[in-house]
Parts: sequence; C-alpha cells; structure tokens
Amino acid sequence: MGHTFVLGVQRPRPVWVMVPPLLLLLVLLLAAVSAESQDYYNLLKVNREATTREIRQAFKKLALTMHPDKNPGDATAHEKFLQVNRAYEVLKDEDLRKKYDKYGEKGLDEQQQGGRYESWNFYRYDFGIYDDDLEVITLDSGDFEAAVNSGEIWFINFYFPRCSHCHQLAPTWRDFAKEMDGVIRIGAVNCGDNNHLCRSKGINSYPSLSIFRAGQRPEKFNEERSKDSLVRFAMKFITTTVTQLWQGNVFSEIESAYASGLGWLITFCCDTGDCLEPTTRQKVAGMLDGLVKVGWMDCTSQEQLCDSFQVTSGVTALFPPGSSLDLQGSILWLNTLDSKEIYNEVINHLPDLEQLTSNNFQSKLAHHRWLVSFMFGDGSPASNEYKKLQTFLQNDHIQVGRVDCIADSKLCQSLYIHTPCVAVFKGLGIHDFEIHHGKDVLYNIVGFARDSVRAHVTTLRPDNFPSDRKEPWLVDFFAPWCPPCRALLPELRKASIQLAGQMKFGTLDCTIHHNLCSTYKIQAYPTTVIFNGSSVHEYEGQHSADGILEFIQDLVSPSVMILDPSSFSEKVTGRAEGQIWAVDFYAPWCGPCQALIPEWRRMARLLSGQILVGSVDCQHFQSFCQGQSVRSYPEIRLYLGNTRQPDRYTSYNGWNRDSHSLRSWALSSLPRASVDLTPESFRSLVLSGQDHWILDFYAPWCGPCQHFAPEFEVMARVLKGKVRAGKVDCQAHHQTCQSAGITAYPTVRFYPYLGTRRHEHSGEHINSRDSNVIADVITQRLQQLLPRLHNKQKTEL
Repeated sequence: MGHTFVLGVQRPRPVWVMVPPLLLLLVLLLAAVSAESQDYYNLLKVNREATTREIRQAFKKLALTMHPDKNPGDATAHEKFLQVNRAYEVLKDEDLRKKYDKYGEKGLDEQQQGGRYESWNFYRYDFGIYDDDLEVITLDSGDFEAAVNSGEIWFINFYFPRCSHCHQLAPTWRDFAKEMDGVIRIGAVNCGDNNHLCRSKGINSYPSLSIFRAGQRPEKFNEERSKDSLVRFAMKFITTTVTQLWQGNVFSEIESAYASGLGWLITFCCDTGDCLEPTTRQKVAGMLDGLVKVGWMDCTSQEQLCDSFQVTSGVTALFPPGSSLDLQGSILWLNTLDSKEIYNEVINHLPDLEQLTSNNFQSKLAHHRWLVSFMFGDGSPASNEYKKLQTFLQNDHIQVGRVDCIADSKLCQSLYIHTPCVAVFKGLGIHDFEIHHGKDVLYNIVGFARDSVRAHVTTLRPDNFPSDRKEPWLVDFFAPWCPPCRALLPELRKASIQLAGQMKFGTLDCTIHHNLCSTYKIQAYPTTVIFNGSSVHEYEGQHSADGILEFIQDLVSPSVMILDPSSFSEKVTGRAEGQIWAVDFYAPWCGPCQALIPEWRRMARLLSGQILVGSVDCQHFQSFCQGQSVRSYPEIRLYLGNTRQPDRYTSYNGWNRDSHSLRSWALSSLPRASVDLTPESFRSLVLSGQDHWILDFYAPWCGPCQHFAPEFEVMARVLKGKVRAGKVDCQAHHQTCQSAGITAYPTVRFYPYLGTRRHEHSGEHINSRDSNVIADVITQRLQQLLPRLHNKQKTEL
C-alpha cells in the first residue's frame, strides 16, 4: 500500500521574537500546506490495516468530539472537521482507498471533497446503529452474498439511519440477537451506505426484516416487532429434528447415529432435576445440526429405560459415538440449561478435525479436495467452530482437516505458511492451493471453500511463480490486511472461471514474498498485472470480474491505440480526410483518469469502425503534452476529419464521463445518417415510397429519447444502403404520431416495402433500444422478406 509522508519540524521551546510580516506569511502558508497534506489514517487515528468497521467506529468517535456543533467557540472547527470527514469518505470506499494509498490526495477526484457533513445528532444517534453489537453482524455489499449463501440461516434487518422506526426497533433487535446468538445469524444492512444492495433485494421500506437461506427465496417478517414474535418467527426455520426416545426406538436411533459417526445429546425429563424446555431443545438442535443428534426422554413414563442410563433426576448428557451404550467414562454430563453454554461444552468435547502430517499430506491431497486449517499450537477460539465445517461442506465433497505447524514446521515452511490460516487444496496435489484471506468466521470460510474449488486461482510462491511466462498469467500482488485486496479476490475467482483454459490466475502475498514484489516494482496493493509472453500490462480498471474480463478482451483485441509523440504525429495530425480521432490525455496518478480508463475502452468498442480512439500518457510524455497545451487531466479531445486544419480539435466539457455520454458526444461530430421527417415526407417517402424505413418517434424533452439518439445513429450507419432511417418529432408533429399509434417515447418502428403501396401507419414495433439488437432484428426481417419480394417481381413480369 502506498504511503503519504509528511515533513514535520520538532517544536522548540517558545522564544518571544518579532517575526517580519513576509516571514510570518510564509510560516502560515507552510502550516496550511502541512494541514492539507495530513495523512488520512493519522487523521482518523487508525492504522493502514484497519477494517471498514474500524474506520467507521473511529470516525464516529471523532465526530462526537470534533463536530462544529460541539465546538461553537472554535473558528477552525469547521475546517478541521471537513478534513476528518474527507478522510472518512475516502477510506470507507474501497476504490477511493486504493487510489489514495497508491497516489495520495492527487489521485482523488477534486470534486469529491467531503465538503458536506451531518449534524452532531446524526453521528450520535443515527450513524452505525449496530457497530458496537457483537451479536449483530453488519453486512455490506462486499460480504452479503457470501454470508446468506453459506448454508447458515440469516435473519437480516435492512434499515435506514434516518428512519425513526428503525431506531425504535434497535433495542429489541439487540435483545433478540443475544437470545438467538449461535442459533442463527443475526445481521444488519445499512441501506444508506448500501443503497444498490438494498434495491437489488427489493427493499422499499424500513425497517425490512427477512430470513435468508441458501438456495431459497427470502421470507419477510410482517408481524409485531416484539422480541417474542421475532423469536417465534425465527424458530420456525430451525427444522432440525428433536427425537423423543422411548423403549421402542431408543436403541435403533442411537445405533443408527453411531453408525454415521454422530453422538447423541439427550435431555432426561423427571419430576426432579432440570430438563431442557422444548424451545431450548430446538435451539440446541439447530446449533449442533450435523454434529450430534438431539433427543429427549420422558422418565416418568420410561422409568426403567432411564434407570438403564443410570439417570434418576432431570439432567442432560452427551453420548459420544461408540458401539454400545456402556460408555460411562466418556459421557459428558451438562449442568446448565443455557443453550449457548450447552453448545460450547459439546463443541469442545467433540473430536477435532482429522490431523494431516507430512507423512500423509501428499497422498491425502492428491485426489481429493480439502479445506485445511493450519494451526500453530492450540489455535484460535474460532478453531472449535471449524468442527462444523465438514457438515457444511459434505455436499460439496470437500474434506476438512488440520495441520499442526509446530509439529510439522518443515511442511508449513515449504508452503510459505507462517501464521494460522485456512487453505483450499483443489485435488491436484499439494502445490495447487489457495489461502483464505477473508474474515475468520464460519460463513465466510464456507463461501470461500465453495468458490475456490470451482475457481482456478493459485497461491503463488517463488517455486511456482510464472517467471518463464509460456502461458498468459494474471498475477495479483496483494497484502492480506488491505481491504481493497480482500474485495478483489472473489472477483478474481469469478473471472478465472470464465477464462478457464485461456489464462491462468495467481495471487502473491507481498508481506511474505518481498523480493518478488520488489522485482516487479510493486508500490501499492492490490496491483494486478497481466503477463503475456514478453508483454506486461498493469490492470487499472474497477475491482470486478466484468472489469477484468473487459481489460483482458481489450488486450487481445485493443480498442484504444496507445499513442506516443511519433504515432500521434503520424496517425492523428496526419489523419486521412474524413477520419476522426478521440484522444484521452491522462496521467497515471490522476484519480479521475483512472476512473475514465475502463469507460474509455468501452466507448472505443462502441465506436468501432466509426471513430478512432487513442490515449497519451502525459506523465511519460510530459513535454509533448505541454506542447499540445494540455493543462489538466484527463483532457479529452476530438480531432475532426478536416485535414486542412490538422491541429483543430474540440474538448469534452461534459459532467458525465461514462462510455455512453462520451459516445454521444463523439457521434455528434459525425454527419447524420438519419433524416428528419415531416407529415408530408412521412406520407410520401415512408408510406408511399419504395424503400424500407426504420423510424424513431421521439419527443425533444424526453430523457430516454436523448439517451437513445446516438444508438439510433449507430444503427442507421450499420444498415445504410439496406434500410433508410428517419426521425419523427412527436412534439412538433403530434397528429402524425397519433395516427401512427405512438403512445410512448422513444418508439422504434420498421416499415418494410412489400412491393405494394403501404396504407397502414403502424409499421412493425421493435422492442429494443440497443443498436446492435435492432440491426440484427432488421437484418433477419429483410432475409424473411426476400422470397416474398422475389415472388412479387415474378408475378408482375
């Protein structure tokens, strides 16, 4: 991760001297520069490895003390808080955080200054409602899908910070989360910060409460929002069977479970002692699902049976799997009625994961897929939870085991594993594995294991790093503590599945392999590089599988020409008559430039065959760009087709820099391929003429019409010579559009010439606004019309 260094001066003891006015001004200016360049991590008092939640908590703490509302006598409070707010806005966003880490403040969009902030009351009461609640797991767009598809049951509270009902529910939701802790996962999603996620889940009111189960539709909670109602609703989804044991089934049930390697947790109910209540039994059964069977026995009616278990009063006991019931030495007697305590005691008593050693490691992993926990000593408290992994992953045919890296240090060192971690081995030997770098929680590990065995991403080391590059490789240089790095890893897996057989994917941990990362001059994380033979390309697009696929597609078939002073002079300045160039002058450190790169490539593909597209790196060719009067970045120019003025250009000054906006701007420079129709020309040319026509009925005030206009022009050029294209302004020619049956804008209609005069006004409706789709539909329709027109001509002859 990049670093921002601040020059500082040690403050001496105060000395009273007269400071000349000019020197005083210089000191003030230096102080202002120093204040502006403060490190964002230092401002928030967090380290560079901080999670998004830690950053949010740190900002809230500062907001409650530094907010101008709480410092009315401090004239500098507003500016100070703007700095802290700016730091928070950048560091909470994964893409902005990466740009800041790599380039500092100069890599950020100047328009995004964090200049607005909320009142003090907002930060006190509305900001991060559940951040301090351990039982409530705050989910965001990055980990939501992995969580709800892990196999565990999730009850999610979608809330909005300013929603009063959300705040009224919060104390109840916290109590409910404590009650159900360990039974199901209780989550919360802040729809203020995750608006797109909430919209995609159909959330349109707050709070919205829904149960999520893998592979099933979510079920919404619509009852009274009380703790008891929430518990009753949640318990309906705990469907694990609690078996009543009696003389007729006890031995067959127990032996059947033992044969499957499962023990029994039995609560004995007598007139005296303690017996688990039905709800508690069901909770425990859900918590231990797949690990032990849960049952109960009524000792008032099965007195002799209870005697055989040496039970004389109400009690709960764990019977480990075995061949007989005579296991008194290994039975675990439980002296608690609390479901969480029972769960902890049982899970501690269960056998550990299968231990793998250097003697059997290679043979075990040669032909089967494994999730392996590498432990140093007793492991973390979460390692007991790992005992549940086999249950979650058995349908995926993934074995689960552990390695003691203290006992087998050479094995772990050979794999460059120096700290506790979890890794997936994909059944192709001990060198094809991927280490998990997400949250050390069950649902995250399960999601990782399922994705990793399907994906083709390998953890790289010096012995398998693709230095010879006989095949194309995508290598992600990263640091495990870097949040943008962790967000990118699942996207790499998705991309590797789509590009299987075409490109190999690997990750290299720069905190371990410093020398390799230094060799490739890695300065910030993540840095993703495509090695293709002798060519090396750094990926600068968005952290998404689609962005990676677009980038690789562009490498195979470049849509943007990389220009240097020589090629610019030859191809742009010396362009042929009628040839048009769109050129992006950029600097690699410029944040807006980086955001533009994928959109520029996308625009180039959309303009393919119509306008040539290039880019110039002004950091590399600084003097050339200065000679071209480039003053800021990105500078987007269009060099028109008039070769008598080769240096003449127009600059793009639009607000939006997405591919469609840029394409619309570029196409506006081309001669139109469509014509404007009046009522008279509509009747004479379209209805009475002998050409095929495609028409766009629009209104000037209609936003979708304006967005569709360049698409229509592209389509008109594609079909030029086959079909004529026209546009009808329905605001100016209302009667014509009404007679054609136009009720919405834009409407696309095809008017084929069928060999006779066309009296009908309606034409054939085309239900698309995509130029390629419309062109394909029309082309297919023309092929269908050929036999009819041919027969018509034969008849007339």
